[in-house]
Amino acid sequence: MNASTKGAIVYCSRYGATRQYAEWLAEELKWPLLRAEKTTYEDLLLYDTLIIGSSVYIGKLLIKGWLKANNPALGDKNVLFFIVCGTPASEREQQQTIARTNIPHDLIGPDNVFFLPGRVVISKLSWRDKFMLKMGARLQKDPAKAASMRKDVDNVRKEHIAPILQHATTPLEVI
Repeated sequence: MNASTKGAIVYCSRYGATRQYAEWLAEELKWPLLRAEKTTYEDLLLYDTLIIGSSVYIGKLLIKGWLKANNPALGDKNVLFFIVCGTPASEREQQQTIARTNIPHDLIGPDNVFFLPGRVVISKLSWRDKFMLKMGARLQKDPAKAASMRKDVDNVRKEHIAPILQHATTPLEVI
């Protein structure tokens, strides 16, 4: 992928962390920013490269259904994914499981899925999400993890998009 590639950022966000990363990517790359729920199959045909972002709730990407519905339009494109979640980089296997169970297998490459840290502001969560977080904390066997699930966290930082920018602007090798 290179700077002359016609690309766009597609995202799905519930509380704003994914949207913030998507906005930073669009700003840096000077690419259009598209909300997944308003982006059609035909819209996708206009781009060579797509960076697709989503948050994770209870192990499921918000964008999972959209990916499945639009998979035929994505198959011949350069696609990068960024997944915003609370799963730390040290839990690589859990991150891999999230990717494998949510992204169509034919879209996953060896280096096209990036995990970015997210944000949880408990007072801004819906009643359902507060309940699910509380239940998750109760079921968590590790007391430190359970305690961290009961606190606000904001790890959204612009510098986290650097690897995605690097990958999106690196020319493809010609074989």
